[in-house]
Parts: sequence; C-alpha cells; structure tokens
Amino acid sequence: MSKYNVISLGAGVQSSTLALMAERGEITPRPDAAIFADTQAEPASVYRWLDWLEKQLSFPVYRVTKGDLAEAGLELRTSRNSGKVYLKTLIPLFLAGESDGILWRKCTRDFKIDVIQRKVKALREGRSVSQWIGISTDEAHRMKDSNLDWVENRYPLIEIGMSRSDCLRWMHESGYPEPPRSACYFCPYHSDREWVRLKTQEPEEFAKAVEWERRCQDAARRNEVLRGVPYLHASRIPLDEVKFNHENQRTLFGNECEGMCGV
Repeated sequence: MSKYNVISLGAGVQSSTLALMAERGEITPRPDAAIFADTQAEPASVYRWLDWLEKQLSFPVYRVTKGDLAEAGLELRTSRNSGKVYLKTLIPLFLAGESDGILWRKCTRDFKIDVIQRKVKALREGRSVSQWIGISTDEAHRMKDSNLDWVENRYPLIEIGMSRSDCLRWMHESGYPEPPRSACYFCPYHSDREWVRLKTQEPEEFAKAVEWERRCQDAARRNEVLRGVPYLHASRIPLDEVKFNHENQRTLFGNECEGMCGV
C-alpha cells in the first residue's frame, strides 16, 4: 500500500515553495493533500496568499482549526486545587517581574500539530503517512522525528539543499509573487524587521497586536499565580513604544522546534 503524502502548509515562504515545486513535479511524488492549521490569528496577508495559493494547486488544501488562539491565549481559569485564578499560558510571552523569563509555549502543539494530526488520521485510510514539512537548510536544527509510529516526517527542501533565500529566488524565477511570513500577528518570535513590516505595511494587524498585549496584561493582573507582566517584545516594553531595530532579522523561530511556524 502506497504512503499518504501530505504537506503541512504554513502558507509562508518555505511551505508555499514546497507546495508549488510539488505541483510542478520538481519534488515527487505528487502530494495527496496539503493541510493548513488555522489559528484564526494570522495577518490578513497570509489569508489572501492562501486563497491565491489554493488556486495554483491541483491537490486539495484542507483548512483545519481548533479555534481562535488570540482569545484562547487570554483565558483565565480557576485551579481546582487551590481555587486561585490563573492565566492559561499558551504563548511564549516575555515576562518582567520577580525574575525575567519566557512563558511556556504550547500554542504550536495545541493549535497546529494536534489539529493537523487529527485531519491526517481521518484522511489516510489506514496508510502510513509521509508528512512534508517546509524547513529549509538554514533552519535544519528544527528537524525532528514524528512521535507517531504511522507518520514519517520528511523535509524535501533540505533534501535538495534549499535555504529560505533559495526559496525566494525560486519563486521569483518561476514568476510567482513573494509569499508573506506565516506567523500569528502577535507572535513573540517576530524579528524587529517583521514588527516594522507589520507596523508599516499592515498597520491594522500591528494595532491588533498592541491591543492584544494590553488585554493580556489586564488578564495577568487578575492572575493569582503568574508573578510578572507579560510582553510581546524581548525588550519588555509596550509594543507601541518599542524602538525597533530595522536591521534586526533575528527571530526566535529556532526555538519553535516543532517546525510548524514561520514557514
């Protein structure tokens, strides 16, 4: 029985290049499907791009979602043991308080990996799965094996030696427009350059990030467990007051070792 070949489609530069190369037969075999895990919190540019990309592909693109990550990341809960109110921390926010740190990240697992795996399980019809992930050579440290015995992770861009800049070059030479970066509008892993891009090119998305940070800090004040104030930027300054370094391209996506975000 042949494997079920599926692309984990982040709808950013690398995974979009991967999908289009597969469509043109430059990466084989032809995928059975691509799956986009929608956090409902991507910038508008990503959704516009995905609408365009779907029309270029002859294999189906499934959009799956667990819900709105922006709202889930603000959820307050009450501990059954202590009765204390606590903030359900899903997002790796920068904490300023008794000890500076970064909050635990659970958003990728809950809102991307798990929902993709459920959809793949429903589609595979008993076949083993080759899951294609759009990590490029400059992020090879993010590669990892699947934790499911019926899924094998495959990294086609690394197989053919393509970096992110190679992907952009291929898109240009193939006559395609440049894809956006795929990441939630409020993602703390943004580089300063990406924050500047959002602020100047998608100001409504930047304004949403500023408002989300304020709402998160309001929720944190009611939290009885978390000791500190959460911020979206590593400077631990309110986002609308940060003096961004336009040349800083350093992101923290290297810490996102699941390989599902920013591609």
